[in-house]
Amino acid sequence: MTITRPDEVDQQAVDALLDLAEEALEAGDTTQALHLCGQVLQWAPQQVGALFISAEAHRDLGASEDAEERYRFVTQARPNYAPAWSGLATTRFDLLEFELARVAALRAIRLDPGLGEAYYVRAMIRERRSDFDGAARDFLRAFRIDPVSWPRPLELTDAMIEAVVHEAAMSLHATVRSYLTQVPILVEEVPSEDVCLQFDPVAPPGELLGLFNGHSLTDRASEDPWSAMPATIVLYRRNLQRFAWHRESLLEQLRITVLHEVGHFLGLDEEEVDARGLG
Repeated sequence: MTITRPDEVDQQAVDALLDLAEEALEAGDTTQALHLCGQVLQWAPQQVGALFISAEAHRDLGASEDAEERYRFVTQARPNYAPAWSGLATTRFDLLEFELARVAALRAIRLDPGLGEAYYVRAMIRERRSDFDGAARDFLRAFRIDPVSWPRPLELTDAMIEAVVHEAAMSLHATVRSYLTQVPILVEEVPSEDVCLQFDPVAPPGELLGLFNGHSLTDRASEDPWSAMPATIVLYRRNLQRFAWHRESLLEQLRITVLHEVGHFLGLDEEEVDARGLG
């Protein structure tokens, strides 16, 4: 890779482009942010600011592998830059690299104890290790640093889940309800790695709210019923708890998730689920 000499770069132009890229990213225009960073990287392929902003943009787009590569380069070029370590921790978590994510989060916290994101991702890692008390402490630390960006997860009890599942079922046609009685609705704390790997690309383990497993009704109609595995709907409590900021929206998201997975049980794909208002 050819590295541009400092005296060949118009630093004022670079700074101006990076300011515009940051503004675009904050406004949610990731495409424009990447375009502006690309202009800078044409002049200076290892410009750390442009690589960091482009890493943030790629993460917003769900391109975790691209984001991880850029964050890693920034941490190598600027080992004491805590936000890059925090971003690296988050993308490694999304890529199921949990131990590497934990190490990166610890590095970010040591460099900047006031970085809420680092505590938040460490809390999610602790949830996966069933250290729920430790996770609660880290969520609280993140909340105290920035309550808007890192709201505390709300408790979703078994009783709350049962009530919402019942309400969601009662909103369905009686025929659908009769079929649904054959489908156990299970609650797990977090999705396993194997579950996340079922998706292409890999599902971020902190974002999967529910999952339908087994044969849909349409599959059962076309196959030998004795060969069909029992269908189940799984809800992931910890992810649901982190998805909503207050009790009403939490319960609404749970209801949407239940109906979404019921849609899959009926044989609907993602587009059909959304078109019928179940997504």
